[in-house]
Amino acid sequence: MIEASKLTEEFGCLVFNDKVMRDRLPKDIYKAVHKTIERGSHLELDVANCVAAVMKEWAVENGATHFTHWFQPMTGLTAEKHDSFISPMDDGTIIMEFSGKELVKGEPDASSFPSGGLRATFEARGYTAWDPSSPAFIKDGSLYIPTAFCSYGGEALDKKTPLLRSMEALSEEAVKVLHLLGYGDVHRVNTTIGSEQEYFLIDKDNYKKRKDLLFTGRTLIGAPATKGQEMEDHYFGVIKPKVSAYMHDLDEELWKLGIPAKTKHNEVAPAQHELAPVFETANIAVDHNQLTMEVMKKVADKHNFACLLHEKPFEGINGSGKHNNWSVCTDTGMNLLDPGKNPGENLPFLVFLMAVIAAVDEYAPILRLSVASAGNDHRLGGNEAPPAIISIFVGDELASVLKGVEEGTAYQSAGKVQMAMGAQVLPHFTKDNTDRNRTSPFAFTGNKFEFRMPGSAVSVANANIVLNTAVAEELSRLYEKLSAFSADELKDKIMDVLKEELLAHKRVLFNGNGYTEEWVEEAAKRGLPNLKSLPDAMPYWISDESIDLFTKHNIFTKEELHSRYEILLENYSKSIHIEALTMQEMVRKDFTEGLIAYQKDLTKEIIQKKSLIDGACAEHETGILKTLDASSAEMSKALTKLAVDTKTAEDKADILDQASYYEEVILKDMDEVRKYVDEAEALIPDKYLSYPTYGQLLFSLR
Repeated sequence: MIEASKLTEEFGCLVFNDKVMRDRLPKDIYKAVHKTIERGSHLELDVANCVAAVMKEWAVENGATHFTHWFQPMTGLTAEKHDSFISPMDDGTIIMEFSGKELVKGEPDASSFPSGGLRATFEARGYTAWDPSSPAFIKDGSLYIPTAFCSYGGEALDKKTPLLRSMEALSEEAVKVLHLLGYGDVHRVNTTIGSEQEYFLIDKDNYKKRKDLLFTGRTLIGAPATKGQEMEDHYFGVIKPKVSAYMHDLDEELWKLGIPAKTKHNEVAPAQHELAPVFETANIAVDHNQLTMEVMKKVADKHNFACLLHEKPFEGINGSGKHNNWSVCTDTGMNLLDPGKNPGENLPFLVFLMAVIAAVDEYAPILRLSVASAGNDHRLGGNEAPPAIISIFVGDELASVLKGVEEGTAYQSAGKVQMAMGAQVLPHFTKDNTDRNRTSPFAFTGNKFEFRMPGSAVSVANANIVLNTAVAEELSRLYEKLSAFSADELKDKIMDVLKEELLAHKRVLFNGNGYTEEWVEEAAKRGLPNLKSLPDAMPYWISDESIDLFTKHNIFTKEELHSRYEILLENYSKSIHIEALTMQEMVRKDFTEGLIAYQKDLTKEIIQKKSLIDGACAEHETGILKTLDASSAEMSKALTKLAVDTKTAEDKADILDQASYYEEVILKDMDEVRKYVDEAEALIPDKYLSYPTYGQLLFSLR
């Protein structure tokens, strides 16, 4: 346990961070590495050799015997291959070595990772390349080196490479605009994100008894517990001692790895919780979120918990998301999404605000796709998460600012308003300029935007790649328009350009309740897309507009876009296929065994009653038996249809047709099977079921 007094010393103790480099590296080497991190400049091999030697020495001191290039293939998970530092000597002894070449480049087998046709199976070579901007760290006795991953031909096979490209594209376009606005001292702009992570904790022994949780991450059958979240007593409620102990250990493990875990609390659903970190540069934040998910599961195992990261592990209660808080900051310390005291006169803020509004409106389909998955599609659109229709909430103050831009009038701030709570003993404080809208997919929250659509299990790299690139494109268009004016004209003309942009894209602004049917109808009138599933959105990914966007800013080549198109569709179909097979096995074996056993005992009870008491009809037992028989008959029909349709899905050749069939047919078949299983399960005593029920799963932790 880390003592509070030693927390500042222990934080990042397993990270080869800036402080360690500054203390250990020669000054010229440190400056070269720092320049690479800050400016994105190339790192020479002699510098890498020196860094490698110092990094190895530090890692060995901290108990590391191996090193690994840690990368993020398109599985959505992370990957690693470990090599030891040892090098045998002629006299039978060993020395510990680690070269600059080993630091900057690795060669994992690329053939078994998803490539979407970029590589043939027999073309095995791939490369990992050190990312100096994300610090190395020690975990489980190995030095972990964050790296990018590419094929022998240089195609990106990971999520880090396009994320870094998108960050550079946004920085380049943002700097051009800022220089035009008179901020010549800005050399780089960074996107910063904070990813709130929701998750469920359940008893590990119960988890092991559920095939659906083991194989798919979510429950495929299960009657609702008699109590769910309707009492609204779990949100921000008292944290149970066992869960609190888990959260404490989790914080300590994350802090050692330099992950700034800040906030923890109970979420809305029973057994659901949330962890939120402090903002970091997007690249590091994405790495840290991937690492956080790994550590969550590892620590949960020590506490005899299972940590569920699926977006919808339980039917009938809230699923889990990963809110992506996104902002843009200069290397001079200016937050470009901070309205300041006079937002109506804050030109950098207005320009970047307009670029974001235009980007979200123009590229809504691919932004929606960036958060699409078989798991997240269950969650989006329910009254627990943002709808699939993308809109922007700006709040009352910014709405007034934008109205001033549209009408050409000066915005008059109402100033800070004090909260009057009616009791003199309570402290006086000023309230925020805007409320929060939990139904908005993309909400302005003071000095950042909160993109609330990403699912809890996926990498947030996808969403940030699209968001960064789309905003970079809109900044590029704004620069083109604004640079046509002379310096003297610019001040007068800039508001005209912003007004033109606002009129073209204000349809995406919506401050109301995103859960209502009225909004669905209104959004359709505005022409906003409502893409409810991944197959609905996929064609936009390889549209001419998308290809032009990503190739223009060198984020993806056309081939890389098509490869991801194939991978996303294949993963979607495979996920639902595994669910369909798991459901069939679980219902036929686990559930049916309990159903038959209970029906047998019921029948015996009815016969016994009638034999002991002349004329007894055992109405209660007979009624249950009839209901079970009816549910069983319908379940059998639905199960047969699911099996036939699953075989049809397997045989479909076109990947989009196949994914659409899984979404339109197989998921509906599964819902039908579940309906009758859950009806029957609600009548069967727990002792007859070989798996734990919802009540046991959600309320077993004390």
